[in-house]
Amino acid sequence: MAVYPLVIAPDPRLNQASKKVEAVDDSIRTLCKDMLETMYANHGIGLAAVQVGVHKRIIVIDLSNAATRYGDSDNANFKPMVLINPEIIAESGDLSRYNEGCLSFPDQYSDVERPAQVTVRFLDEHGTQHTIEAKGLLATCIQHEIDHINGVVFVDHISKLKRDMILKRLTKAKKLGMIDVNVADEVPANR
Repeated sequence: MAVYPLVIAPDPRLNQASKKVEAVDDSIRTLCKDMLETMYANHGIGLAAVQVGVHKRIIVIDLSNAATRYGDSDNANFKPMVLINPEIIAESGDLSRYNEGCLSFPDQYSDVERPAQVTVRFLDEHGTQHTIEAKGLLATCIQHEIDHINGVVFVDHISKLKRDMILKRLTKAKKLGMIDVNVADEVPANR
C-alpha cells in the first residue's frame, strides 16, 4: 500500500468532474486501499480519488475517528467504506449543519448545510452494487465526497466572502511553504 500526495486548493483539478469506473479490477482495488492509507495518514474521515490526482468516481470513508473529532460516539465501531460510482438517488427535505473541513483545504473549516439524510447507490471494491440510507455525519461525509467527484468543493457551499478568504489563506500558505503536504503535481503512470 502507498500514501499518495494530496491535491491542495486552489488547484483547478479539484473543479473537474471525475469519470465513471468501467470495471472494478485489481488496479481499482489497489487504488482504494491506497486511498484509505492516504486518508489515515492525513487524519481524514473521507477522501475522493480526485484528491490524489485521479479523476475516477471513487470515494473512501471511515468515521471511526469521528467519535473524538465530532463527539459522534455512534461511529466508534464504523467499518471503512469504499464507494465506487456513488450516486445520490434520494435526499431528505430536512437539513443538517456541520463544521466541515477537507484534506485538500488544510486547516480551513466552515459550516455547511446539507440534506440530513440521503439514499446512495454504489459499487463496493468487489463490484457488488449496494444501496444504503445514510444520516447524520455519514450523510454529510458522503455528500462532501460525492461533491468532489462532481468537481465541487465544500467552499462552493459558503458565501463568496468566506470562500475568497479561505482560498487567499491557502494561496499565501502555499507560496510561503507553510503547508506541510506533498502536493500531487501529476498523476503517476500506474494510476
